[in-house]
Amino acid sequence: SPPQDSSDDIEDVSLFDADDDASRRSKKSKIRHPVASFFHLFFRVSAIVVYLLCELLTSSFIACMVTIILLLSCDFWAVKNVTGRLMVGLRWWNQVDDDGRSHWVFEARKVSAQGGKTSSEAESRIFWLGLITCPMIWVIFAFSALFSFKVKWLAVVVMGVVLQGANLYGYIRCKVGSRKNLTSMATSYLGKQFLRQ
Repeated sequence: SPPQDSSDDIEDVSLFDADDDASRRSKKSKIRHPVASFFHLFFRVSAIVVYLLCELLTSSFIACMVTIILLLSCDFWAVKNVTGRLMVGLRWWNQVDDDGRSHWVFEARKVSAQGGKTSSEAESRIFWLGLITCPMIWVIFAFSALFSFKVKWLAVVVMGVVLQGANLYGYIRCKVGSRKNLTSMATSYLGKQFLRQ
């Protein structure tokens, strides 16, 4: 059974480009899991492409909606259960105890005794780039559908925001740890960017 408290298992996986150069040089840049890397981007990019080209390809709203929601669901499952573990060593899930209470568990792979990591820098960049960029695109689609009064597409776009946003939130919680750390990390990152400029 998986551990309840994952605070001791947190591994430093590069979320932003603020890591030092020494740790960057020590990581392998080779993609170790090409199939996982492909499917990490395939479902989410396919859902966006189908959304953009849907009205050109067919006049059936139902066929487009079902196709997009199936692609988003496949993406949610693949990222949550497969690519997050393989590419960056992170996973999250919900566990219900005997009393019926729900617990969210956020976990990171332990660093091995030799100090080596099983994820590469290239995979980490692919993972975080896809995980952060695609939900932002769905948010843009949501505002576009809202302001252009395409109410029927709003439900599809909201599904995109919710499913991809849930994975983004879960993996940021895995990376950072507690909610307090999430706020301090965002403040620290923005502070560093402000001082650089």
